[in-house]
Amino acid sequence: MEVVLTQDVKSLGKKGDIVKVNEGYARNFLIPKGLAVVATEGVKTQIKQQKKAEEKREEQKRAEAQALANKLKGQSVTVKAKAGEKGRIFGSITAGDVADALNKQFNLDIDKKKIQMDAVKELGTFEAKIKLYPEISTEIKVVVTAE
Repeated sequence: MEVVLTQDVKSLGKKGDIVKVNEGYARNFLIPKGLAVVATEGVKTQIKQQKKAEEKREEQKRAEAQALANKLKGQSVTVKAKAGEKGRIFGSITAGDVADALNKQFNLDIDKKKIQMDAVKELGTFEAKIKLYPEISTEIKVVVTAE
């Protein structure tokens, strides 16, 4: 019997998969628990349309991330911090500070979790990697200046 999974089922498949199972397993376990529905032609068509729509959304997100990566590539963002003698700053510059600076300077709302960099504790220019999408990332320069 063919069923369409409505939720992920361990050792059987993921949501939206069409799988063949024993009739007793489907009628006594999967369908009553709401884990699957019988795979009719209408349901199969609907699943295919949903998968196409999801692929289209993913492709659009990927294209937007690539455009943003191209826009940010090679850019520099300036972060001001209080500094003492010999170029040491009080505290450190973190990914959150860089995200705030990107928001102010480029009007971009990038999550601080996507910015990969070491904590900066002195004045100068440093590299930061921004991971925008799986397999799409770009590098920017972080310029730390004294206030």
